[in-house]
Amino acid sequence: MIFTELITDLQNQLKRDLAQIRFMLKKNPAMGYTKIVEIGKEVGKRYNIKLVVNFPKEGRIEEFDMYGKRDLSLIIDQERKRFPIDRQLIKDKAIEILGDVKTEDAYMYENKEGVRVFTNKWKIDILPHSVHIWTEFDENVTKFCDWLMENAYQMKKQES
Repeated sequence: MIFTELITDLQNQLKRDLAQIRFMLKKNPAMGYTKIVEIGKEVGKRYNIKLVVNFPKEGRIEEFDMYGKRDLSLIIDQERKRFPIDRQLIKDKAIEILGDVKTEDAYMYENKEGVRVFTNKWKIDILPHSVHIWTEFDENVTKFCDWLMENAYQMKKQES
C-alpha cells in the first residue's frame, strides 16, 4: 500500500500549499511549477523515491483539484536494469486488476527491460528503476501501483 500512502501524502502537502502555489502560478508560472516540483521531491524523500509531478498537457497545471492524482513519475533505483520478477507476471497482473488494457514489452535494449500498460487514452510505463503513470489514479490504477511497488520494486509500507 506504499503507493496509496505516497499519493495521499503528496495530495495533502499540495493541498496545504495550494494558496501559495496558485499565487505563484499567477505571478510567475515557472516559480509555481518549481514549488510543485519541490513538494513532490520532499514527499518522495520520505519514501526513498524521487517523485516527479508532471503536467504533460497544456492547461493541466490550472486543474488544482487534480494535483497529485495523475501524471506522476516515481524513480525508485536508477541503477536497476532488471525486474526481480518475470515481466509476464506484471502484464498478467495489469490485465487482472485494470481489465481491458493492452500490455507490451518496452524499452528492450542494452540489456534493459520494461513493460507498457496502456489503453487508447492513457499509459503506464514500468521500468526496473521507475514507473511513469500517465493517467488519473482511480481505484484500480492505485491498486495496481500498490501491487507494483510491493512486487516489482520490493517496497513495503513505511513503519511509523
